[in-house]
Amino acid sequence: MGFNCGIVGLPNVGKSTLFNALTQSAAADAQNYPFCTIEPNTGRVVVPDATLHNLAAVSGAQKIIPTQLEIVDIAGLVRGASAGEGLGNKFLGNILSTDAIIHVVRCFENDDIVHVNGRIDPLADIETIETELMLADIESLEKQIKNLEKKARGLDKDAAKMLADAMTLKGGLEKSIPARMQDVDASPFNLLTAKPVIYVCNVEESAAARGNKYSDAVREKFGATNAVLVISSQIEMEISQIVDPAERKMFLDELGLTESGLDQVIRTGYDTLGLQTFYTIGPKEAHAWTITKGCTAPQAAGKIHTDFEKGFIRAEIISPADYISLGGEVAVKEAGKMRLVGRDYVMADGDICHFLFNV
Repeated sequence: MGFNCGIVGLPNVGKSTLFNALTQSAAADAQNYPFCTIEPNTGRVVVPDATLHNLAAVSGAQKIIPTQLEIVDIAGLVRGASAGEGLGNKFLGNILSTDAIIHVVRCFENDDIVHVNGRIDPLADIETIETELMLADIESLEKQIKNLEKKARGLDKDAAKMLADAMTLKGGLEKSIPARMQDVDASPFNLLTAKPVIYVCNVEESAAARGNKYSDAVREKFGATNAVLVISSQIEMEISQIVDPAERKMFLDELGLTESGLDQVIRTGYDTLGLQTFYTIGPKEAHAWTITKGCTAPQAAGKIHTDFEKGFIRAEIISPADYISLGGEVAVKEAGKMRLVGRDYVMADGDICHFLFNV
């Protein structure tokens, strides 16, 4: 799987509508009242990959296995969620299992759709959600600090270092600085605000191409530190019903859009999380795999099977451009374009790999 992300936001901002559109399903009950998402809905979507299909066409692969994006629609949070208000801590906990947070912000006016706070103010909405996440993190750190203090008194040097980091993080959170914005490694503490955030400004259809005053305000405040996307969930619902790629492109062109919201989310998610793709290609299957940038060949091999990493000997690497232009693996080898690499090799985006191992 590529990565997973949780969709969060206040009630009635369009989370479930966007979830339905992105996953092309009707799993989420997109109704106009708070907390219509009682349990988190989970959907998986195929990551579009033209290179994978081109490689499969050359190899004659019987099966194509793309990488996937998992999306979790998490119930609308409200002020006081960290103290159990609304649907409470249960849903804050659901965010912990995600790689990234898609924060949907209402940037459209519609008198027929109730706003939980009675007004359209995306910056205030963002502050409400961020505050609840930070309060939950403070509570989590307070519990962890007590445990670390006991270990540090026992002269545990690792615990002493972690205690200092936990105290620093807690101090920053109390000053309204999310963990991801602090110069401390927050990874050992499993904090909500350590996760990267992609802001999705849900706008009316007419503003999908250029945005509006509300999305402009979000971009101005957060664009320097976070990805900010402008998407119309209503348009995405329409796009999700168009099966033919040519018709879908024509529909986007008519609206002045270069890509769908799903494509925006996937591209931005990969960039935000520092992800890339490698391939294993053969006559039986063409398979795409997701790894982090900077991953070594043995680490990539471990994505397929742990034995591949443990017993790694070397890897045969082919570029997708050579594979396609020369017509397959045999021709690439004959042209001397295949490379043998060792365990220090850092994977490049798009590498075609054959791993040699012994266990």
